[in-house]
Amino acid sequence: MKLPNVRETIFSLKSYLSAIMALYLAYSIGLPRPFWAMTTAYVVAQPWSGAVRSKALYRLVGTFIGSAATVYMVPRLSNSPVIMTGAMVLWVGACLYMSVLDRAPRSYLFMLAGYTAAMIGFPSVTDPSLVFDTALARVEEISLGIVCATLIHSIVLPRGLAPALTLQLDKAVRDARNWMHDTLSGKNAEQRDKDRRVLANDITQLRLLSTHVPFDTSNLRWTAGAVRAMQDQISALTPAVSAVEDRMRALQAGGRALPEPVAALLRDISEWINAGAQASHETAVRLRAAVTRLTPGIDSRSSWRDALLASLMTRLRELIDTYDECLALRRDIRAGLQGAPLRAPVRASRSARDPNSALHRDHGMALLSALAAGVAISVCCAFWIGTAWSNGATAALMAAIFSCFFASQDNPVPGIMQFLTYTVYSIPLSALYLLGIMPAIHSFEMLALSMLPTAFVLGIFIARPASAGKAMALLFGFLGTMALQDTNTADVVSFIDTQVAQCMGVATAAIIAAIFRTVSADWSARRIQAANWKELATLASSPRAPSRHTYTARMLDRIGLLQPRLALAKRPDDLVAADALKDLRVGRDITELQRARRHLPMADPTIQPVLDSLAQFFRIRSSERAHDKPPEFLTQIDRALASVAATPQGPTARDRAVVALVGIRRAFFPDAPDYQPAHPAMEGQAS
Repeated sequence: MKLPNVRETIFSLKSYLSAIMALYLAYSIGLPRPFWAMTTAYVVAQPWSGAVRSKALYRLVGTFIGSAATVYMVPRLSNSPVIMTGAMVLWVGACLYMSVLDRAPRSYLFMLAGYTAAMIGFPSVTDPSLVFDTALARVEEISLGIVCATLIHSIVLPRGLAPALTLQLDKAVRDARNWMHDTLSGKNAEQRDKDRRVLANDITQLRLLSTHVPFDTSNLRWTAGAVRAMQDQISALTPAVSAVEDRMRALQAGGRALPEPVAALLRDISEWINAGAQASHETAVRLRAAVTRLTPGIDSRSSWRDALLASLMTRLRELIDTYDECLALRRDIRAGLQGAPLRAPVRASRSARDPNSALHRDHGMALLSALAAGVAISVCCAFWIGTAWSNGATAALMAAIFSCFFASQDNPVPGIMQFLTYTVYSIPLSALYLLGIMPAIHSFEMLALSMLPTAFVLGIFIARPASAGKAMALLFGFLGTMALQDTNTADVVSFIDTQVAQCMGVATAAIIAAIFRTVSADWSARRIQAANWKELATLASSPRAPSRHTYTARMLDRIGLLQPRLALAKRPDDLVAADALKDLRVGRDITELQRARRHLPMADPTIQPVLDSLAQFFRIRSSERAHDKPPEFLTQIDRALASVAATPQGPTARDRAVVALVGIRRAFFPDAPDYQPAHPAMEGQAS
């Protein structure tokens, strides 16, 4: 076994200190179940202080809501066990549904509201007149654990999020830089695909990690706006780089070479990008000027190659602007960590103001999770009612808790079974303490010292990601059994009965999840892809232009979700990832076309059919019906391109529309004959 390092030792000692403090206060106040407070302190413990603080607030609110719901339901329904079970199932299911949809720390509010009601409600059924006292005691015990853990992890050697977050920020920028360099230098497609997958995962991890920034204990919390703005900028790099890659491929098709000035510009941009943090803003200004000089003017006589070159230059300008802003924001964050005032970042998008709005939500999977939890609780309650089992409430509440804990996973069964296995492994340890050590203890000091070795060792393993789940299962089983000491039923019969109830509840959650909730990685990947198509159909048919940053961030989140699932899919040659990247570019082109058309009233009659065809195509595709492109789609795109190109010079909306139409044509008809202008140049002019 690897010896613990300093970080793991400090985390374990802080977790034990907060837990034993909660236990002492619970005993001092005279709460009926002090070990609930100790268990809660361990459940709340996280390596980073900001993560503890962010979840603590939501856990407290969720506990209050769940307790209030129980106090309302139990006295009214305790005489009707079936109706009582139905009401509890609906409550837990509704809360779990909201929790699975919300992938931010706020999800803990809904999860706690759900299974807190089960924890309080089921044991109170036998004596509903005491439900208020029981609910109040549980709230006090759980709140004690949350507050003690938050205080200790925030005050005693707090571990700030800044090192981990800045490391993730730098990794995302570095991976973006690698992808841009490989694209501009013409590296092989396999390497570029690997770069893109790594960046998509970086962005998702960064977005989830940064949700804790406002709660951090260091100066990092004052940089939250800059961190979120930087996330948006890194996200915006992905469609820009992908579009540059596509336009370069189109311009070099058939063995043709890029114009020498363009090739030289690409080398200059690549060199600037490779400079990393040393890349200067002055160089970015110079490169933007060079891009502007090389951008051809588009009119009714412009060729397809001119349009491709204009599109390439536009995307290069966006790439330069976005990367330059990323570097500026990174410098701001570095300065902010040292206490310097921050400059005003670029205007925050909706995804920056509410990061959770940019994350993928799967209502179907959330509903399936709620259904599985409801069935598991119902099975346990039916057995409890049918047999009049004195410990049936424990089985029902364990089914509720573990149905909630692993609900966000495609296949929750392995996680639940691992928890069940290590809960069984904890039985000898629990028996040793409960039946052997505890009867000989007559002071709190002796209790604290006797629990220190076990708690310290388990805390070390909780601090290690590879063993955290197993160690938490051992600790949960151990402390859950120790709670028998609270009820003065620490005898062999009660011990065995409680262990059977715990294992039955967890096993029921696993069995029901295997029947109703488990889905394959391939099915899940296809479902995420279908969500992309539905959103693209909505974008194309929307009467208003949507937020580009929000859509881009959500699509990148889906790409990040796709990667681990595709690695487990049955078809290793699946093209879902490539399709998702193309959808990302198309979505950006649709949003630009939607914004531009409002300023191009003369061209709008030809743009609208393109958007209608896009909406129809993605609507049909998302329903898994045949999804051939409409036969007139290419003609509609070319007609719109000619109409936009013929618009008088001046408005930037015209240029944006041309670039968007070029992108849509390349996405759907990459091998089609070149677009022919409505008024081709005369031969003499062409020469």
